[in-house]
Amino acid sequence: MNKKIQIPGIDYIGITTPFYCNDGKGNFLLHRRSKNCRDEQRRWDLGSGQLEFGLTPEQNVLKEVFEEYGCSGTIQSQLPPHSIFRKHQGVDTHWLAIPFFVQVDPQKVKISEPTKIDEIAWFTLDNLPTPLHSGFSYTLKTYKQYFEKYKKR
Repeated sequence: MNKKIQIPGIDYIGITTPFYCNDGKGNFLLHRRSKNCRDEQRRWDLGSGQLEFGLTPEQNVLKEVFEEYGCSGTIQSQLPPHSIFRKHQGVDTHWLAIPFFVQVDPQKVKISEPTKIDEIAWFTLDNLPTPLHSGFSYTLKTYKQYFEKYKKR
């Protein structure tokens, strides 16, 4: 009997832990997704990872920060969990996002996944690059008030 491989976000609701790395001074770390990414290639994103079995969302997000940026981070706060609905290659997708603000040391950040990340750069929330990943765009627009305390003053 052939078993169909189940795809998160398509065959069942995927769970992701987005992270909004910042330096604690109003600057946010974004990366440009490479052509090798599953979706939204060449768009600017803040980072995320599928929740792994056996890890709490907090453990997962810190693991993902290290995997993508090669540094440790400190969780500052969490946004409310929320659904992200998108289309990928014409197929509806559904992800449950459990996002976190994470402070990192800018001197320790580097690209640790060069096949998935083309470049990294720091931006203020008032000067974000385009195009942005649709999931981050949705979260920023919908939960703007949570980002306010992390803006450069």
